[in-house]
Amino acid sequence: MTQTLFQYRAIDSRGENVRGSLHAPDDREAYRRIVAGGLRPTRIAAGGRRARNKPIAKKDLAHLTYQLAVFMQARIPIADGLRSIAEPERNLRTRRVLEDVALQIESGRNITESLSAHREAFGDIYIETIRAAETSGNMIKVLNHLALMLDREYETSKRVKGAMMYPICVVAALSLAILFLTIFVVPKFTTMFSSRGMELPLPTRIIAGLSDLVRTWWPLLLAAGAAGAWSLKRAWRHPGSRRRIDSALHRIPGIGDLLRYSALTRFASIFGLTLQSGLSLIDALEMAGRASGRPLLQADTDILQAQVNRGGSLSDGVKACTYLPSFSRRMIVAGMEAAELPRMCEIIARHYDRELEYLTKNMATVIEPVLVVGLAAIVLIVALAFFLPMWSMGQLMS
Repeated sequence: MTQTLFQYRAIDSRGENVRGSLHAPDDREAYRRIVAGGLRPTRIAAGGRRARNKPIAKKDLAHLTYQLAVFMQARIPIADGLRSIAEPERNLRTRRVLEDVALQIESGRNITESLSAHREAFGDIYIETIRAAETSGNMIKVLNHLALMLDREYETSKRVKGAMMYPICVVAALSLAILFLTIFVVPKFTTMFSSRGMELPLPTRIIAGLSDLVRTWWPLLLAAGAAGAWSLKRAWRHPGSRRRIDSALHRIPGIGDLLRYSALTRFASIFGLTLQSGLSLIDALEMAGRASGRPLLQADTDILQAQVNRGGSLSDGVKACTYLPSFSRRMIVAGMEAAELPRMCEIIARHYDRELEYLTKNMATVIEPVLVVGLAAIVLIVALAFFLPMWSMGQLMS
């Protein structure tokens, strides 16, 4: 069998980022070998290049998953169903991915192996869930639930982006206006009044000093901004620094709840889905924690995994969790005691999805007072910087 060189990035047992390479027949085998070596892969690419396939959008992935479930329920061959889904697809990249998956299935590979050839297009969570469903023979039910989960994630993401759009646009517009005044208007303004021997008021001197700073040192300021963004991006990749940044974000009023509810919705949805598809409790916890996107929640899932690995009860491990709210802890314990954990996870997901919907709908009322006070203070300073010298000149001329 032909061996391909794969370059990978992974996280070791100490939480450090590592890089390496290996030869394997396909990316699925490469993934297995990396995991067998005690690493958690974050990127795998053939020939040292990034994978050709970008992730398929959640909305499109949910739609094609639902269609695939319908075809399977109608007992239409999977390869034919995938080609039927690909035929009207407008996105050329997605169409080629689906056609290639169909071709591989026809060549004798199973669904999971065929999807694994496009791991970055579908994502680890999607592929491993399909793998468990295919093994357990529960494919149609899991596909329907997977489609619903992806659709809910898309709607949640759209609501969050919509809630943040208004404050971002207002702050960006005001920042551009102030930057224009600072660079182009203030220097002429201060020169005119200084030439008349007038002492400039404090707000005007502050704005003038800021103007001189920006006009004189703008290359250094741009370099500092780029260095800060690069440092922040690098810190986010390191587990320890990422957890500290995540903790700081959760302390911001409104934003913290937004992040928490969104993470809990994803965690509960994927935890319940992977359990229904037939994954073990430990694997389901690992996938759900990784999919949550929040280091603080992933730390709780690590506690739960360690508890189960030691032979303990998940109910006991939940007590040591700090990120999971009391509602979700009680529901998980109740689900374990009643042997209905997947159903309880669905209840948790619906609950926090409703909380998130309520929060995003009322985000404007939460942010608007703070935004108005901050903008009013900035506008007042700028107005005083312009009008106080004019007022002084008016008094001298009268």
